[in-house]
Amino acid sequence: MQLDRGAYPDAQTPWEDPAWRSAALDWLDRQLKALGVGETGERRVRLRPWSVIIRVCAERPIWFKATSPGSAFEPALAEALAGWAPEHVLTPYAVDTARGWSLLPDGGALLRAQTLEVRHWEQVLVQYAELQRTLVPRVDELVRLGVPDARDLVRLFDETVAGNRTLGVEDRERLLAFRPRLVEWCAELDGFGIPATLDHADLHDGQILVAGPGRYTFFDWGDANVAHPFCSLLVAIDRAAEQLGPDVVPRLEDAYLEPWTAEHPQQALRRAATLARRLSHLTRASSWGRLFPATAHIGDPERVAALLRML
Repeated sequence: MQLDRGAYPDAQTPWEDPAWRSAALDWLDRQLKALGVGETGERRVRLRPWSVIIRVCAERPIWFKATSPGSAFEPALAEALAGWAPEHVLTPYAVDTARGWSLLPDGGALLRAQTLEVRHWEQVLVQYAELQRTLVPRVDELVRLGVPDARDLVRLFDETVAGNRTLGVEDRERLLAFRPRLVEWCAELDGFGIPATLDHADLHDGQILVAGPGRYTFFDWGDANVAHPFCSLLVAIDRAAEQLGPDVVPRLEDAYLEPWTAEHPQQALRRAATLARRLSHLTRASSWGRLFPATAHIGDPERVAALLRML
């Protein structure tokens, strides 16, 4: 097997535990046998602090994924999404929710592999909004599955600031002085009455597959949380602006907001999107914290950077 440790050669993952490795490979072998999969090449193992991924070479590649404890909900979430909205997500071949394992099909080419135009991002954001709106009635079920609840952003701010071990005195004071403004923004955002739903929290062109002309598949839900839907705009629109220039931002924001105009006026939606994009740095900081709870040199600096971006 080929091992890829990327930029984390010293990271400790479950793969280093022979008992875990044996159990995972045994589970993978049994699932492949049940599916009748014939392997055509060497397995490739991708080790990161947040996951272990094995690419099985076959006529159509198959992917084993083991999550970190901070995203242990992901297999159960992936299985539930496949039942609720199969047209938008990958349907796992198998999951082991107790151990945080899943076996996933190949979903085609990544969005980043094609030459991107603004219309591609428009299509992505409209479809993603459709998925989020479908899941609004499922919020309580999402929380029961273990998806982190980020609806109370003030609480999240307090916990994230208090729990960070690398935050300097000056930056901590700046953040605490900013707290009253954050409380005002959160109250204003809540006042629009836009219901919470699933927030991917890391929606970029490496987490989106091209399913066909104008259709896309969303995957890799390890950073996800239940939050204001517009929090998802931060990563997606920033990535699109990097690729296509900042002039595309208003057009993409309007494309995403269009499905919501049946219940809310456009002006209110634009203000809500501005607030949510600013406040969603909190959900990003929270993700870093739970994915790296015992690795201060990886998670905490990123949490600090995300918090300070709100200022």
